[in-house]
Amino acid sequence: MDFSKFSRLIMIEQTLFALPFALIGVLFAGGGTLKIWFLAITALAAARTAGMSFNRAIDAEIDARNPRTKDRLIPKGEVRPAEVWTTAIVASVVLIGASFMLNRLCFYLSFPAVFMLFTYSYFKRFSSSSHFYLGFVEAAAPIGGYIAVTGKFTIVPFVLGLIIMAWIAGLDIVYALVDLDFDKKENLHSIPARLGRKKALAISAICYMLSISAMICAGVLTHMELPYWIAICFIGIIFFYQQKLARKENIALAIKDFFKINMYISPALFFGILTNVLVK
Repeated sequence: MDFSKFSRLIMIEQTLFALPFALIGVLFAGGGTLKIWFLAITALAAARTAGMSFNRAIDAEIDARNPRTKDRLIPKGEVRPAEVWTTAIVASVVLIGASFMLNRLCFYLSFPAVFMLFTYSYFKRFSSSSHFYLGFVEAAAPIGGYIAVTGKFTIVPFVLGLIIMAWIAGLDIVYALVDLDFDKKENLHSIPARLGRKKALAISAICYMLSISAMICAGVLTHMELPYWIAICFIGIIFFYQQKLARKENIALAIKDFFKINMYISPALFFGILTNVLVK
C-alpha cells in the first residue's frame, strides 16, 4: 500500500486533528519529557491507524452499500482487505510497544485499548450506544497522556476523558443524521435512527454542554489561568455554532461546515493549556 492510499485509509488529516487529545493529558500532568511526548504521539498515531483500519476492514460490505462511503478504498477495490487487516495489527503492536516504553500502567492499559479499537465497529450492529462507545475510545487518549507522565490514576485524567467522550459522542450523533435513512434500511443502530432527528439533536446538545462543563471542572481542579479560559470561551462559541448548523434542513450540506470549524477545537484546547503551562 503506497502512502497516498495509506493516508486516505486512515484519513491522516483527522489523525493530526486527534493528536492534541493525548497531548492535553500530558500537559495537564505537568508537561513530561521529550521522550514522553514522542512516545505519546507515537501511541496516539498508532491507535488512530489501528482504529481506522479495523473500521474500514470490518465495515467494508456496509460501506459498499452506502452511497456516502461506496468510494472508500476497499469497496472500490484499490486495496485488499488483507492489507488493511495487516496495517491494523502492525499499528496495534506499535501502540503496545510505545505504551511499554512509557510505563507499566500504560502497558497494561494498551491491551483493553486495542480491544476497544477493534470492537467499536461492531457496536452499531446491535446498539445505538455506539456514539458513546466511540467517545469512550477517543477518551483513552487524554487519560493515556496523563498516565504517561504520572504513571497513576487521579480524578483529573477522567475529567479530561469526559471532555473528549461527551464531545465526540455529540459530534457523532450529528454525523449519523447523514446516514439516517440508510441506517434504518440496513437495520443499523444509531440514536437518530432509533429516536428521530429532534431527540437526537437534543442529546447531542446535552453532550456538548457536558463537555464544556468538564472543561470548566478540569480548569478549576488544576487552577488554570486566563489563557485556558479564553480557549474554553472560544470552544463554547464553536459548540454553539455547530449545534446551530446541525439544525439546518439540508444536513448533508451543513455537515461540511460543521466539520470545518470542528478542526479548530482540539488545537484551541491544546494551545490554551500549553500557554497556561508556559505562563506558570
